[in-house]
Amino acid sequence: MLTRLILFCSVLAFASGLFAQADPAHAQTAPGNTAKALATFSSSADWSEPFPPHRVIGNIYYVGSRGLASYLITTPVGHILINSNLKSSVPLIRSNVEKLGFRFTDVKILLISHAHFDHDGGGAEVKKLTGAQYMVMDGDVGVVESGGKSDFQYGEDPTLSYPATKVDRVLHDGDEVKLGDTVLTAFKTAGHTRGCTTWSLKVREAAKTYNVVIVGSPNVNPGYKLVNNAIYFEIADDYAREFRVLKSLPCDVFLGAHGSYYGMEAKYAKLSAGGTNPYIDPEGYKNYVADREQAFSEELQNQTAAAKKH
Repeated sequence: MLTRLILFCSVLAFASGLFAQADPAHAQTAPGNTAKALATFSSSADWSEPFPPHRVIGNIYYVGSRGLASYLITTPVGHILINSNLKSSVPLIRSNVEKLGFRFTDVKILLISHAHFDHDGGGAEVKKLTGAQYMVMDGDVGVVESGGKSDFQYGEDPTLSYPATKVDRVLHDGDEVKLGDTVLTAFKTAGHTRGCTTWSLKVREAAKTYNVVIVGSPNVNPGYKLVNNAIYFEIADDYAREFRVLKSLPCDVFLGAHGSYYGMEAKYAKLSAGGTNPYIDPEGYKNYVADREQAFSEELQNQTAAAKKH
């Protein structure tokens, strides 16, 4: 989930000792408490606050809210939507699509960054309204089809569930999703969820070709147990593999599951002012991945040291 979420929950951790940074053993035995904190934050205004829909680059458009990213990728034969966000987000996404001059009913394929309620909660409604084919990475299929109830961290808390949705195509690492002249590659970057997915594609802008990477999530949420996790025993290895994958991807245009990953608001302001497209930011991508890898390594070290004391 989003960086703001992590910062918010970290503040709670300092006060109550609830989350992994303060007490990983306690956090694992009290998932409901962590989930309730997340649910409280889910009412944050920016998750539902409108943000101007706009063309990012090529045939990629931003159609999400201020706090939750959603992308429309257009083609002559229909469109691809990445992330349905909250169950309550669909009317806003639909309105944004239509403000850009496209028909929401032309969405043919629905994809996600990862199976958390703030990214796939509106999946059932999108399918109902558009008839889109829902394509999900293998590790997240069970979570989507159970409405979040099989999630390794939050599945036991009903406040974080959402309408279960049938997946039409199960994706695997390296699979391609094609529509018209657009090809996306799905990279399994598990850890944040078992099927967290980073998407890559090429776009054309001013006679140049750019590599676009839409990061699923490299973040370790408060309460995640990286050491001796009986439910998701390979979680630390998955995170380590994720960073190897992210560092291997060529990236000119850096996007993500939340606009906060890539400084969307500041870049949008520059975009509106004209000039060079600010979303072309290869160094920003490298810096973000390096920062998140360092945060993961530090958390793993802290949890490893704590486990040795017990």
